[in-house]
Amino acid sequence: MGRSRGGLTTKLHLAADRRCRPLARHTTVGQRADCTGFEQVMAGIRVRRRGAGRPRTRPGHVLAGKAYSSQAIRTHLRRRGIRATIPVKADQAANRRRKGPRGGRPPHFDCERVPAAQHR
Repeated sequence: MGRSRGGLTTKLHLAADRRCRPLARHTTVGQRADCTGFEQVMAGIRVRRRGAGRPRTRPGHVLAGKAYSSQAIRTHLRRRGIRATIPVKADQAANRRRKGPRGGRPPHFDCERVPAAQHR
């Protein structure tokens, strides 16, 4: 457990399938940034196949909150061939606009894949 202003706290990082069944979990101390637990959770994913063979370790799509919006996470997912729907933080969007054409293209965000309450 980690100590924060509120006392001893922890964060649970969870990967779940589309039926909300947990696939992998990682625990970090409360004051640690959310994005630090992402790769450990992704490494813990193991989905059994119906027949023989190794378990799947790569999901087809990842939905995550703004806390997981970082260049490192997006690069990690792109290298593994995983599509992502992660909203962009306001400060990241402002920095991209400030840089103008050198700021690059904003990442694609599929609004229809995420419930309205999660991408405000």
